Amino acid sequence: MTEARERGTDGLDSGNTPQDAVVSARGVEKTYDSPLPFTRSVEVLDGATLHVERGQVVGIMGENGSGKSTLMGILAGVLDHDAGVVDRAGTIGWCPQEPRLYDRLTVDETFDLFGTAYGMTDEEIVEAREWLTDVLDFERFRDRQVRNLSGGNRQKVNLSVALMHQPDLLLLDEPYTGFDWETFLAFWDLTEELRARGVGVAIISHIINERDRFDVVYELHDGHLHRQEIGDGDGMDPEPTAEGVACERTASFVDGTDAGSGQRTTAGQEG
Repeated sequence: MTEARERGTDGLDSGNTPQDAVVSARGVEKTYDSPLPFTRSVEVLDGATLHVERGQVVGIMGENGSGKSTLMGILAGVLDHDAGVVDRAGTIGWCPQEPRLYDRLTVDETFDLFGTAYGMTDEEIVEAREWLTDVLDFERFRDRQVRNLSGGNRQKVNLSVALMHQPDLLLLDEPYTGFDWETFLAFWDLTEELRARGVGVAIISHIINERDRFDVVYELHDGHLHRQEIGDGDGMDPEPTAEGVACERTASFVDGTDAGSGQRTTAGQEG
């Protein structure tokens, strides 16, 4: 099972992990064994390390099949990992890429169901529903069954039920798939509001055109995460999250520069 340990009991506050991290992962490994004989297992994560601080917006990017959704599931605690430690502080909201909603429930009934599961009062559920249906502009669909919603509106409901209990950490897997431009902008306005409230937000995204909206970007490549802090200017400061691991693809993938530019590596690292 995924481990969730208290701070100070396992050394996670040492090194580069900040005291105000709402989630920290260190040395996470995950391999999928093949159910068929004579076929290879697939190593998805190999020593992946990252942290998300309160009030920080973090992007996680990588090629299709690189393990981004697997990593998100491990951070959320809904997927086991083989090795490493995951430390969480506070409540979590998880918005998977594929909505996990009940097709025959209306939007209102969906809010009631998830709100009850979160232990919210009736008044809190109503307040959350009014807030999110207004911000994301789907109030007029409240009496419609989920199965009759468009893909974009299903995603709005999916995002809302992850956020309605006002978690300390919000984990989003391609959250704005199917959004129109106005909803896309509303999503980022909402994200800025969450940042101001001190909520940590981690987003899996194709972020090449949106990197300035993030505080930190991680690229997942060959099972390793490579960390970049986004500064006030255009410069990037790539930094591998594990010793002995470097990624010459990171800078060029994010900002279009030549591979390896702006990289900071330690002696003895291999590309």
